[in-house]
Amino acid sequence: MDLVGKDESPSASADGEGEAKPDQKSHLPPKLLAKIERNRQRALLLRQARLASRPYTPVGTSNNITKPAHKVVDTGGGFFLEEEEDEMQEVNKVIHQPGPFMEFDYLLCEECGKEFMDSFLSSHFDLPVCDNCRDNEEKHKLITRTDAKQEFLLKDCDLDQRTPALKFTLRKNPHNIQWGEMKLYLRLQIVKRSLDVWGSEEAVQQAKETRQENREKMKQKKFNKKVKELRRAVRSSLWKKESASHQHVYGPEVYLEEEDEYKKTCATCGHQLIYEKM
Repeated sequence: MDLVGKDESPSASADGEGEAKPDQKSHLPPKLLAKIERNRQRALLLRQARLASRPYTPVGTSNNITKPAHKVVDTGGGFFLEEEEDEMQEVNKVIHQPGPFMEFDYLLCEECGKEFMDSFLSSHFDLPVCDNCRDNEEKHKLITRTDAKQEFLLKDCDLDQRTPALKFTLRKNPHNIQWGEMKLYLRLQIVKRSLDVWGSEEAVQQAKETRQENREKMKQKKFNKKVKELRRAVRSSLWKKESASHQHVYGPEVYLEEEDEYKKTCATCGHQLIYEKM
């Protein structure tokens, strides 16, 4: 009896201590409980990070049965996404049909007769000429809007409102960047537009000569007007000087019976002095 009592008493005391542990935890101070909870959360985070660093979870090979592996993907939104390899393989097995074959509309160069896809003149001025045949110095030279109006006697309406409207390209002004961009036209198209407006090159040349003659006449008129004004200014200045220094030289006195007055006449300027005697 004594031995049994000795054997039962330790086990009972141990069970009593095991059952008392939750009760003892409830009696811990709040500060210590908060520290325990922080440590538990930290351990969970470390475990999750360790699992996330593994690209694939271990595959069990017991009983020769392979379990589907899960791939952990970081979505960047604060959580991880698991994808099965089977689903990834099914996605990779998707067959994409090849796109339709597109036939490009090739252009035929007016100079060499060869086909080409794109060029500077075709994209900016709708002129089917390839870049190899482009002549920047003579035939395909660019001209400014001001030169086009002065050289070919065109107006703004001829460049913008007539159909089809002439195309142009923009370039920075080489003389001053702050002046804005220049409009450059293709000289070949400007010549054609000038012929459409005036009818022929002879008409354009005759109009140029007429305008030049009118300009010369206007210049001559302005010159003559300035000469007259200069002569007038010189005469007025001389007349004032002469009048200021002139002294009358009167001739003999003449008596006027009807008016009972006397008259003297200057022998130089003809001035007459009429007076009475008391």
